[in-house]
Amino acid sequence: MEKAQIEEYFAGKEPLLIGAVKRLVSIDSVEGAPAPGAPFGPGPAAALKEALKIAEEWGLIPTDHEGYVGTADLNGGEDALHILGHLDVVPPGEGWTVTPPFSPIVNDGLIYGRGTDDDKGPVVASLLALKAVKDLGVPLRKNCKVIMGTNEETGSRDIAWYFARNPFAPATFTPDSGFPVINTEKGGFRPSFTRSWPEQAALPRLRRLHGGIRFNVLPGDASAAVEGLSMYDIQPVARKVTSRTGVTFTFALEDGLTVIHAKGAGSHAAFPQGGNNAVTGLVALLCALPLADGPAKESLEALNALLPHGDWRGEALGIAQEEPIAGPLTVAFSILEFSDTGMTGRFDSRVPLCATEENCLNVARAAFEGKGFAFACPEGQGKPHHTPADSDFVRTLLRRYEEYAGVKGECLATGGGTYVHDIPGGVAFGCTMPGFDTCLHGPDERVKVEDLMLSAKMFTHIIIDMCA
Repeated sequence: MEKAQIEEYFAGKEPLLIGAVKRLVSIDSVEGAPAPGAPFGPGPAAALKEALKIAEEWGLIPTDHEGYVGTADLNGGEDALHILGHLDVVPPGEGWTVTPPFSPIVNDGLIYGRGTDDDKGPVVASLLALKAVKDLGVPLRKNCKVIMGTNEETGSRDIAWYFARNPFAPATFTPDSGFPVINTEKGGFRPSFTRSWPEQAALPRLRRLHGGIRFNVLPGDASAAVEGLSMYDIQPVARKVTSRTGVTFTFALEDGLTVIHAKGAGSHAAFPQGGNNAVTGLVALLCALPLADGPAKESLEALNALLPHGDWRGEALGIAQEEPIAGPLTVAFSILEFSDTGMTGRFDSRVPLCATEENCLNVARAAFEGKGFAFACPEGQGKPHHTPADSDFVRTLLRRYEEYAGVKGECLATGGGTYVHDIPGGVAFGCTMPGFDTCLHGPDERVKVEDLMLSAKMFTHIIIDMCA
């Protein structure tokens, strides 16, 4: 099969791709309460049902695996290639300006909406590639299967369930990141910490604080309520903190309390340097206020010392490190809740190939416990994933990338864990070209239509390489 034949097939296919992406993105597939046939809630189940309907409309073989995943096959042969994507999404959050998160639109060559990039758009590109191979009538020796999961964002229990019952393919890629090939993924640990104290009556005092929505999302918004200080007392201090951190603050009066809203910039927890953490900015402001002495104030100050604003490398915790393949360790303080009698929080650390529990997790545990916090990480520290760059499969992906994209391909590392993290020989491949910001896990998530179309063409040729 020649590239020119594939290019000719895809001429005029943009409306088909866009329509399918809109169908999936219109479904709110944030994880919800489990139900029969919907282990991760009605939203992911509805998205899975619609994706399987699209696969059937396009002449593929759809199968619903008890609501955990869906598969679309080219034929009934032995699997030579798995393409692994997901249909669940992170919560939309605030700050959307182009369109509501589940009302996808196309604007200036971009599709906007929650899931357009992560990962519904790439799933559609993968299904369209299978359709192309089928429509082109290429004789196949083996099968390619698109596996569509429903729980990637909150634990990947879907894929654990599926592969406990089904074998791995000889080759697997996930279009859940970017181009060229990501063959190295950091490991990580995501602990929780708590501290409690008797309620104190002395004023001024912090009454409550809330920030964060998911452990793997750097929070762009946080709020707190203070008793005994007016907004006019707080504003001069807030201006100084804003000039230092970039986090902005607004105020309101509610039931005799001064409510502070902190606005930063959300991002994926794997790339905390790309956001501006509203939680750490708000903690910095609270520590600068003349709150009454006591265990609550002491706990805030201890937390501020352990996870200060802007310290995304874990230097204050004593775990900063890096190596040339995976790069630096990162830390994202992602969730904090504070009440009259205690606080609880979580952070998300992505670690490079040189990291061990001894030089990361155990050091962080000692730092928190040394300041009076209870620290828990029952799942331990996850290991990094690495597939050699000189494997035949990786070389095939890079060859087709260079042919279709017209630029040099290379292997990269990421702090973001993908679906292939625990799959032998798996890599991430697509669907975003280098240099484009998709606003991943933030407001106004978007993807280039041309990137999805280019991906579908590449995937078509790779399926033929692996299966024909």
